Amino acid sequence: MANYSIKDIAQLSGVSPATVSRVINDNGRFSEATRQKVLAVIQETGYQTNYSAKSLRMHKSFSIGVLVPDISNHFFASLVQQIEAILFDQGYSTIICNTARSSTKEQAYLQMLASKGIDGLVIISGPQAFDIEQAALPTTIPYVCIDREPKQRADTVFIAANHYQGAFDATEALLQRGCQRPIMALHAQLSSSGTERLHGFQDALKKNNRTFDAQTQLLQLTDTDRLPKLKAYLAKFPATDGIFAVNDALAVELLSALTQLGQKVPAEIQLIGFDDDPLDQHTTPTLSSVKQDLTQLAQVTVDNLLKAINHQATYGKSISIPVTLALRESTK
Repeated sequence: MANYSIKDIAQLSGVSPATVSRVINDNGRFSEATRQKVLAVIQETGYQTNYSAKSLRMHKSFSIGVLVPDISNHFFASLVQQIEAILFDQGYSTIICNTARSSTKEQAYLQMLASKGIDGLVIISGPQAFDIEQAALPTTIPYVCIDREPKQRADTVFIAANHYQGAFDATEALLQRGCQRPIMALHAQLSSSGTERLHGFQDALKKNNRTFDAQTQLLQLTDTDRLPKLKAYLAKFPATDGIFAVNDALAVELLSALTQLGQKVPAEIQLIGFDDDPLDQHTTPTLSSVKQDLTQLAQVTVDNLLKAINHQATYGKSISIPVTLALRESTK
């Protein structure tokens, strides 16, 4: 394959080398027609940018680190996939780090990312506030947080779906459909998004003149004891007729457990989750859920990170992404 230079691409495209450079770096003014013409020539010739030289010249690695707690979770996986696709279109490669909710693993990944000279960092979810200083990362690395409170709010942008409103609406949906004693099922450890969902659940009860009792209306479940704990809970509180699960992964497991226990959904217990996993449409009955706008969440994240990298960001702000209800057969 012949080695083409930017001058060659410019000549074949009928534009100046400066224009070719602007198209490659997606920086500066040029028409869409010009962009398409240059990109077509690049594809035809197999031209490849010398990223090593480009990195040295611009003091950039053109790589972004993404820290995610559980890549097997559909919501996280889909969000990361969309973020990666947008970043790729902007000329950045993505290093995806699955922490498995381990603080030790998270710290090791952060050190690795710092050694690679990443240009920016995306932090997704987690039970504790993200502390850039404790992470021992250079404070010059721009970062944004999704669904995870940053300890140094003035140094970043915090982006999250409206978890509070989603939980509030989900709880009201149960009440409006006749539930007299709805409960919330959640994990032992809550992220900042989980805490917001809990607050939404509590306030929906309050608005509808229902008392909230953490001892009797919160069902905390670990990974190992879900079926026996649910069985014991329902034996103790047989009037339970609605469950708002903190996420769909837990809701799907509860749906299976309720079936095993002979509980009819939604006739005896109504169920609603959070995240609108595609699996929700294939359960029996299909699962009601709160839908997050993944596309908007990913785009807003990348937009703010790139602004931070280019020293154009407005730090210290929080961005809330709206949610909607997707009601299906598990609610009446």
